[in-house]
Amino acid sequence: AAEPTAAAAPAAAEPTAAAAPDSGGGVEIRYQLWDANQQPAYQACADEFHKQNPNISVKIEQLGWNDYWSGIQTGMVGGTAPDVFTDHLAKFPEFAAKGQLLDINPLVEKDKVDTKQYLPGLADLWVRDGKRYGLPKDWDTIAIVYNADMLAKAGVDPASLKDLTWNAQDGGSFGQLIAKLTLDSNGKNGLDPAFDKTKVVQYGFIPQGSGGFSGQTQWSWLAASNGFKFTDGPWTSKYYYDDPKLAETLQWYADLNLVKGWAPTNADVSSLGAGTLFQSGKGALTSDGSWTIGDYVKNSKFKIGFAPLPKGPQGRKSMFNGLADSIWVGTKHPDEAWAWVKFASSQACENIVGDTGVVFPAIQSGVEKSLAKRKANGLDVSAFTEQALDPNGTFLFPITDHGSEISTIMGPVMDSIMLGEKKAADALKDANTQVNALFQ
Repeated sequence: AAEPTAAAAPAAAEPTAAAAPDSGGGVEIRYQLWDANQQPAYQACADEFHKQNPNISVKIEQLGWNDYWSGIQTGMVGGTAPDVFTDHLAKFPEFAAKGQLLDINPLVEKDKVDTKQYLPGLADLWVRDGKRYGLPKDWDTIAIVYNADMLAKAGVDPASLKDLTWNAQDGGSFGQLIAKLTLDSNGKNGLDPAFDKTKVVQYGFIPQGSGGFSGQTQWSWLAASNGFKFTDGPWTSKYYYDDPKLAETLQWYADLNLVKGWAPTNADVSSLGAGTLFQSGKGALTSDGSWTIGDYVKNSKFKIGFAPLPKGPQGRKSMFNGLADSIWVGTKHPDEAWAWVKFASSQACENIVGDTGVVFPAIQSGVEKSLAKRKANGLDVSAFTEQALDPNGTFLFPITDHGSEISTIMGPVMDSIMLGEKKAADALKDANTQVNALFQ
């Protein structure tokens, strides 16, 4: 599949939710999502949907990411899964392979849902062998989050962050900036020969952790900008974790802490959380996804900003991901579940979601509403949208079979690199052999 870019899509006519079949006494649909920040937006959609379909009510259930997926899987086996749930590109191939998701393609065709209303490429991500397992809700990219107060104290103009470069050998101007923004208890920064990495009071960069198999917010943007690719595209059966370009990227990333002392330990990031460390003023820069904008705005006790990713040897590169809602094949209310999925991915609901500014919806009008909401609050989030609009600026989340097994293999390997237990080049060769053996 072609790499999707969030180019402006033609505005679609405002759709109305087709009335679902009347079930007499009324039907309650259980709908699950993992992001607490998005729950109010989807509650507003559910209220509007119920107005248009008085015989259907939507009960929203929210669970944290880790409990969420084990709960869905257990529920499918035990017959207690929600009728509809927010699905992820890393997860749906496995559900689809086990026959646990409803193929909604016949319903999309019957109700003439226009899949071209979504930003280019997003709808195609949820299709395999002619079967469709979701309709797009949103999309996301990665950018640099910065502590504006720390930049000001260091005499760094935020506008200069747009010109940062990176390479795996010396870190480029991005590496220099991280060093400059790292301070020890004597006020020496990471560029000073007298800098004491055992007494750091301010880190230049807060890594988001070891990143498991995808490194979405952690290292994928660095690795791709260095020429690494995970696979040859969706549904292919070979990974390239043994690429030296990935090894040198991960080694540079790990050494920010292990060698330089410009970043906190992986143990601290794992136990406290990168967002918490950054928001409590422990560091000047981090990298994160567009879905976290609201969290940084709400919980940082200082002025923040968002800057483009640094340019690597291959330019700026962000992972591009999007969510959709899937219907559990075991639902007792397939017609009502479909009516909700169709509404949740319609312009009516995506505009409601856009008005909250919490994510970038999959329909252009919703994107514009989200940008307008942030701008009204004095926040420039164009670093995320401009990255998505760049035809060469994004690469896909790896979509293949065996997602959970790959995650089981790669998680501990990435941890071992970040903890300094293994060198990246050594650890990745064995891991890649194990991953590719899954497809034999």
